[in-house]
Amino acid sequence: MAEMASVAPTTGGQYHWVSEFAPPGYQAFLSYVVGGGAGIGWLGVLGWQTLVTSIAFQAGTEIQGLLALNYDSYVFERWHGTMFVMAVIVFAFVFNTLLASRLNLVEGAILVVHIFGFFCMLVPLWVLAPRTPSSIVWTQFHDGGWNSTGLSTLIGLITSVLPLLGADASVHMAEEVQDAARTLPQSMMWSINLNGLMGWLTAITFCYCIGDLDKVLETKTKYPFIQVIFNVTKSYPATNFLTSIVLLMATFSCVTIMASASRQMFAFGRDKGLPGSAWLSRVHPTLGVPVNAVVMSTVISILLSLINVGSTVAFNSLVSLGSGTLMVSYIVCIGCFMWRRWAGEAIPPAKFSLGAWALPVNIAAMCYLSLVFIIAFFPAVPLPVLDAESMNWSSLIFTIVVIWAMAYYFIWSRHVYEGPVKFVKKPDNDDGPNLSRATDQSKTL
Repeated sequence: MAEMASVAPTTGGQYHWVSEFAPPGYQAFLSYVVGGGAGIGWLGVLGWQTLVTSIAFQAGTEIQGLLALNYDSYVFERWHGTMFVMAVIVFAFVFNTLLASRLNLVEGAILVVHIFGFFCMLVPLWVLAPRTPSSIVWTQFHDGGWNSTGLSTLIGLITSVLPLLGADASVHMAEEVQDAARTLPQSMMWSINLNGLMGWLTAITFCYCIGDLDKVLETKTKYPFIQVIFNVTKSYPATNFLTSIVLLMATFSCVTIMASASRQMFAFGRDKGLPGSAWLSRVHPTLGVPVNAVVMSTVISILLSLINVGSTVAFNSLVSLGSGTLMVSYIVCIGCFMWRRWAGEAIPPAKFSLGAWALPVNIAAMCYLSLVFIIAFFPAVPLPVLDAESMNWSSLIFTIVVIWAMAYYFIWSRHVYEGPVKFVKKPDNDDGPNLSRATDQSKTL
């Protein structure tokens, strides 16, 4: 995707790439209907909104976790968590409207906090925690009730994928970035490599420091990492401080994700892919941001958070849809890029290119993403524990949204939606298919 971002850096992201690289005759339909969390069609919109709510839920319930740790009398209530989630969402809204001009400066500061917090979190664990023997860490497996180490490992892939999900978020800010064809690929690669390494070291550290796994999982804070920190430091202030770093990162991640979600909604609306497209695609004359899209993103996220009041399981099932839809977006746009290579169609030169490794990397990515997409819809618990309440209903929601999007397309949108490829400027002296070196030619931010 970093290569595609360099070829066609545009706020539309995946739905734009599908429109541009898909076989002629299928471009508009695929970019409109086929959805994934990062910008393709209807599921793209829903996927990004669930990601906003999901990260806000993490931040809000971490506050509850600290309350439970510090006050024995505190009782977890779902509506408490929902109110905290709404507060985080509103904070993200304010930042993406009134303070949008400061977003780049704040994100730079948060990067410093991110690196600083990594060492603040791990150094005390390295120094103070009793060590679990390496023989247990590396050779003892817990199947979580699946009765198969292999299947349990596959289910666990989702846990390792989620922290790296949405690396394309920067793509949806393309039209607000200087030299996007170079900057975006660098941002995406640095994000994946740096956070992947930090996440790997963190996971290994916690495996050595976790102690009694069953007791940690039963923590009253609902967050095992909070309990591990407290068990190691034996200090409420230290635990509060270290957890607050994670909380701060989650809160500002919500700000960034809302920025990407609103830009994706703005871009799809600009291409007449959503109801109320004219309203969604307006840019505020003073603030210079798509305020209407930010407002809609905020409203949708708050409405989704209300599901938690009735059932946390239902809420988790819905927000887990984001991972599945993101996988689809990646699969489809990479598949279209592969088709163009195999068909011998022209691909404009880019400032970031995989060269001879492009096709092998694309094939490996397709295989892995296809596997993760299937696993994303597995239930969180196995039989016989699995019941209607603990079932992962995101597969049903996914199907309903696809059917609705297809119906809406054939009834109305196919008459007005042409896909962004129609607005792409051909390279000079090129009589071939429309391909862009930069952004689409419709109104940009």
